[in-house]
Amino acid sequence: MPFPTQPQSACLPPAQARAAPGRRVFLAQALATAGLLTLAPARALSAVATLLVPNFSGLNTVEVARIATATSTAEVADTVRTWPGKIAVGGARYSMGGQVALRGALHLDMRGMNQLVWLRAADKAVRVQAGMRWRDLQEVLDPLDIAVKTMQTYSNFTVGGSVSVNAHGRYVGHGPLGNTVRALQLVLADGLVVEASREERADLFRAAIGGYGAVGVITEVELDLADNVRIEREVAEVGLADYLPFFDQRVLADPDCVLHNADLMPPHFDKPSCTTWRKSAKPLTQARRLVPRGQAYGAEKTAIWVASGLPFLRRTVLQPLYKSGRPVTWLNHEASLDATQVEPLNRRYYSYVLQEYFVPRRHFLAFAQALGETLSKRGLGAINISIRHSPADRVALLPWAKEEVFAFVLYYKQEGNARASEQVGAWTRELIDLALRHEGRYYLPYQCHATRAQFEQTYPEAARLREIKREVDPAGRFSNEMWDRYL
Repeated sequence: MPFPTQPQSACLPPAQARAAPGRRVFLAQALATAGLLTLAPARALSAVATLLVPNFSGLNTVEVARIATATSTAEVADTVRTWPGKIAVGGARYSMGGQVALRGALHLDMRGMNQLVWLRAADKAVRVQAGMRWRDLQEVLDPLDIAVKTMQTYSNFTVGGSVSVNAHGRYVGHGPLGNTVRALQLVLADGLVVEASREERADLFRAAIGGYGAVGVITEVELDLADNVRIEREVAEVGLADYLPFFDQRVLADPDCVLHNADLMPPHFDKPSCTTWRKSAKPLTQARRLVPRGQAYGAEKTAIWVASGLPFLRRTVLQPLYKSGRPVTWLNHEASLDATQVEPLNRRYYSYVLQEYFVPRRHFLAFAQALGETLSKRGLGAINISIRHSPADRVALLPWAKEEVFAFVLYYKQEGNARASEQVGAWTRELIDLALRHEGRYYLPYQCHATRAQFEQTYPEAARLREIKREVDPAGRFSNEMWDRYL
């Protein structure tokens, strides 16, 4: 990666991260100095365990000094107080650019904090430990005919991780997850446990939502809930220039619309395939209330492979099959999708990766056309672009939706080698500049290809985040590969 200001092993694919022996050699020497002088050099080196923190994409694995787990807020606070160095926080590890780990630091694995704290069904409110996955929460809610109000498309993520990146999904009119967060429990850099909400420590609350662990460890999350409802799928194809009127009239103005997204597909990216789920009283065509766990998803993985390598088959075979029929299912079923279905058949040679850009409504058509032209001209291995809508974010300190925006989620294939990483970095910076020219922003949980100048231009609110961080974490103990680069 062309980032000369960063250690060459930071935020790189696994093979490159393992190739950098500096820290292991240093630790081996330290062990020898500490009393292991009787060991041969090779034995002293092997006494140092290599601890790697990967992510869902298999790219950008980070070597850490220690991995700690916790099952309670008290354990998190004790770990934070006693660890002498820097700390990065991670959950299900779906961020793709080192946002959950820092080279040579402590990785605090939150997945053991997965319990329900309380549920108030009548108030449509719930409080959970931050390491609980959405799928586990859905199993608690579904028997009561309650649903999560807002979440991302797949249910494998942890609740705290989703709050930390301020995720969003396909929910019509909801915007980012932060809009449905009532309160947070945080452990600060000195081990102090605090509550934060819109009324109490509001600056800290806003900094933690979409703050990627910069100001503290999220240990509990209090959320709004909604009713579980039957929904029916409708698929329509429109021209790119006709999409905004279609969305306004057929989706946003319809109170029965629950979920919506549109897909642009190669090679021209000019005909959005619009998928809308509306409330329905029709009989169920899918009786299961939640997606079964543990499926292999061979057919789905093969379909993505076909879409990525043989796009004409997608247009002529896969898409017509998808458009046929109008399934009726529960909202909880559609919200419990498993991210396993979008894994590659074999990650040995390539992975599927995401980027995302948020563009104001007034620039929708110009940006969509320019993005499609760039992807077609450069031959970037794009599988599709998913379009979502969001109102302005009035909660997060680092909002990706400064005003009403449309999100363009780019889904593409990337080989797992240094040359591919350099190429992706170059065209990613080109796309970030394209978004900035259209008064847009890029999303932070993906690979760290942006320059420091691009980050500062995209998120000028980072100046205020630095001020809050100096107040609650003056030694800069909470960090990760992304914040080490930009903050």
